[in-house]
Amino acid sequence: MSDYGEDDGDAFNDGFENAYDEYGEEQAQFSDQEEEAANENDEEAADRANGTHVNLKHEDQDEEMDGANIVAINQQTQTARKKTQRELAIPKEKRTTTPYMTKYERARILGTRALQISMNAPVLVDLEGETDPLQIAMKELAQKKIPLIVRRYLPDGSYEDWASDELIVEN
Repeated sequence: MSDYGEDDGDAFNDGFENAYDEYGEEQAQFSDQEEEAANENDEEAADRANGTHVNLKHEDQDEEMDGANIVAINQQTQTARKKTQRELAIPKEKRTTTPYMTKYERARILGTRALQISMNAPVLVDLEGETDPLQIAMKELAQKKIPLIVRRYLPDGSYEDWASDELIVEN
């Protein structure tokens, strides 16, 4: 007798057994489909091994194609390949972004340079009793002595490199 007053809980177990039976039938149907697909693949593999079947398909095409189109597809693939990092760089004479340093670039440059100075990097300006790394970095920026490069990414994935001494700083 169960906690719920029934004999052996047969009604409870029967419901779950039926659910498992349905699952088993679905799995049997699925495995039949898998066997059919495997048989088709075996036939194609046997044809390929014998050299009797050549199936050339491009990923964008549904119909088979002949060997002459392979050259055209290779050329398309080469033109559609991902550009290297060097190819994405825009030369100095073709830069389109503003020559003014943004407040975000200024903050990043000052913070990076102040961190370098605090970790004993050589200071590139004359110190006049200053000990604060951020004040020293600001003095270096004002004199355009910071040896950092700002990389500005464009929406198409290309980028422009600007040296910190090339950028116009307001303040």
